[in-house]
Amino acid sequence: MPCHNPMGRDFPDPCIPSHEDRKTEWAVLGYLLDADPDRLTIPEVSRAMNAGKTDFGSEDAVERAIRQLVGAGLLHCCGGFILPTRAALYYSRLAE
Repeated sequence: MPCHNPMGRDFPDPCIPSHEDRKTEWAVLGYLLDADPDRLTIPEVSRAMNAGKTDFGSEDAVERAIRQLVGAGLLHCCGGFILPTRAALYYSRLAE
């Protein structure tokens, strides 16, 4: 009978990439909601989120988070700028 937890890890495991991706998505969305109505490009967001870091993985994580948030309808790409959608802004106001 196979073990459902062969590595013996406690759940939730913070080393699982999807957990880190979700944290990055929350951070990127929060940053852009706080920056609204300023218009920022993907490189500007990446530089702000990765201040002091120079590794590819950190930059890639921010870009991946932006793609996921655009796909989910929470961010919108317009002329090279990344903007929160009306739905994201509405949620932000409700959460306050």
